[in-house]
Amino acid sequence: MSATIKDIARAAGVSRGTVDRVINGRGGVKPEVEQRIKQLIVEMDYKPNRAGKVLAGLKKPMKIGCMLPAIDNPFYSDVICGFKQAEWELHDFGVSLEFAQVKGFDPAEHIRAIKELAEKNVSALCVSTVDVPEVQETLNNFIEKGIPVVSVNSDVSNTNRLCYVGCNYTESGRAAAGLLALIQNEPLEALIITGSLKMQGHNQRIDGFIQALKDRNIRFHVADVVESMDDDGTAYTRTRDALEKHKQVNCVYITAAGVAGACCAVKELGQENKPTVLTFDDVPATRELVLENVIAATICQEPFKQGYESVKILYDYFVNGTKPKKAHYFTDTVIKIRENIEPHPPRRGNFQ
Repeated sequence: MSATIKDIARAAGVSRGTVDRVINGRGGVKPEVEQRIKQLIVEMDYKPNRAGKVLAGLKKPMKIGCMLPAIDNPFYSDVICGFKQAEWELHDFGVSLEFAQVKGFDPAEHIRAIKELAEKNVSALCVSTVDVPEVQETLNNFIEKGIPVVSVNSDVSNTNRLCYVGCNYTESGRAAAGLLALIQNEPLEALIITGSLKMQGHNQRIDGFIQALKDRNIRFHVADVVESMDDDGTAYTRTRDALEKHKQVNCVYITAAGVAGACCAVKELGQENKPTVLTFDDVPATRELVLENVIAATICQEPFKQGYESVKILYDYFVNGTKPKKAHYFTDTVIKIRENIEPHPPRRGNFQ
């Protein structure tokens, strides 16, 4: 083991404070004593305690509040794993996480959860939330009070957040359109099942999808757009009703959660009338439906990395005092089909 400050002080016959002044260049030490301490530092292989230096620089432990609409939405389990992996790696540097989870997209519930985190004296916030004026105002109020915010998985406009970490939703929507053009013959009669029209990312997946179809000069018509609220029961009922109303639908584009419920309605049509189904993300229910050939392809977005990088960015911001170099940190778009999807992917992280 390398020597400690105490070992150096004992060998030099001085106090630990004197050694600390030499190590950190604060002066006030006689030249001959300083030279002797520097010589002992080399001879005794002293290595500074990086965790201690960082904690001293931070002045106090860093608690990050993480707010997610994760209740009954399995997608967020990997985002949480990423958060916790970063927390595990940075624990010795005083970093801890505080979680608040909500169900669905009610702005009042999101604001309540964000305020509850702030009341726990968090140093910063990581949020995945709805993009509406009242939430934007809430976040800006906390930012003005010195609580930096990183938006995770879905961005929030009109705020002074540090940066966004997540999927490039417009590009993933364009990728979905390209896939559909390869799979399904024209003309396309599309039913779009989205999570919430209050979520920026869900809207961008729709916009990117439609714009790419237009760019390719593909004949298409959007029969309907319905919200699943990321809930399987709601997704089933609304998809079933839409398919009964629009019997000409030949493709179903699901931009968010509620996949199991929507696909249950699709399966009730029978194999002959089965439309092409495209989804997003690699969660257990989606994986099973890909393997069953109910879903043609699912487009994934590295949720573990989203959680992990968000915490690391905030840590670097507090330690170095500099803002992130980019406003958007996009994770990769990964297309999975039956031939390359893992039946049981390994659990991410070593924090457990």
